[in-house]
Amino acid sequence: MRAAIVLPRRSGGLPPQFWRWLCLPPLAALLIWLILGLGGGQWAVPDWQDPLVSRLRWPRILNALLVGSALSLAGAGLQALFRNPLADPGLLGTSAGSALGVVLVIALGGLGVSVPLAAFVGGLAVTMLILLLNQLLRGGQAGLLMIGVVIGASCAAMVSLLLFLSDDLTLRGASNWLAGSLAESRFADHQYVWPVMLVGAVLMLALGRDLDCLLLGDEVARSMGVRVGRTRGLAAMAAAMLTGGAVTLSGLIGFIGMMVPNAVALCHQGSRRQLMLHASWVGALTLLLIDTLGREAVYPVDLPAGVVAAFAGPPCFLWLFWRLQKGGLRG
Repeated sequence: MRAAIVLPRRSGGLPPQFWRWLCLPPLAALLIWLILGLGGGQWAVPDWQDPLVSRLRWPRILNALLVGSALSLAGAGLQALFRNPLADPGLLGTSAGSALGVVLVIALGGLGVSVPLAAFVGGLAVTMLILLLNQLLRGGQAGLLMIGVVIGASCAAMVSLLLFLSDDLTLRGASNWLAGSLAESRFADHQYVWPVMLVGAVLMLALGRDLDCLLLGDEVARSMGVRVGRTRGLAAMAAAMLTGGAVTLSGLIGFIGMMVPNAVALCHQGSRRQLMLHASWVGALTLLLIDTLGREAVYPVDLPAGVVAAFAGPPCFLWLFWRLQKGGLRG
């Protein structure tokens, strides 16, 4: 991936960004084609008439791309919003709210509500509650972060209580979803979620210039014409839409939103909007590779992508923290 980004300038005078964007789609298409033919520890030319390809592998690949892209885009925006390179989409409590919605519905026997819908409604409701409390308490940036952490911890405690009181069947169903798996992906899941994720992505990218100003501090941002409170609320809402949609499609997958934007930032010195676009690309392909590794590494066991990402996350977090302490990362 890095080789695709670091391209030499051509004699024609076109900027490196032109060759970067020109090369990324073919490389991504080649990677998707290779993964489509991979199954059972073997590879074969993808047969589009094969139900295994059209009904199982293709929806799973599309889900991995959407979820990885959304989490990375949300993470890049939140890191600018909180001026902290270790910020993650889970900080705002959206993931915990989605988990609470799913476990509550499963524990109560369904209530006629699908699991993806319960995840989305739970995440959005918790995010709205956090924004409302922050507005009432006039908490500002620090208040938004602290209220998000507290509400997220409260939701996690309620999830633990519900699981403790549940029977074995409910506990197994909830555990499979909380592990963050893409194995149950279906095309039908996308039609209700992708419009919300698209709106969140457009909104977050539209705030790119304001987020760059916020990195310089609230006072400087105000002097540059940025309405800080409005920008902060819109960015949090955009992150909630992206994260809620991702959690709806896959369950809880951590560390992607924190790792990918920082990895991209190591070889990117442009604006926040450009960083978010690049992180979106790289995040999509990163989660696709992680899910493929979980699917094939210990075949026939299908490891959830959330479990594989959780193993890779802590070492990456410690390395990023070390770089942060040395001043090698920017928010």
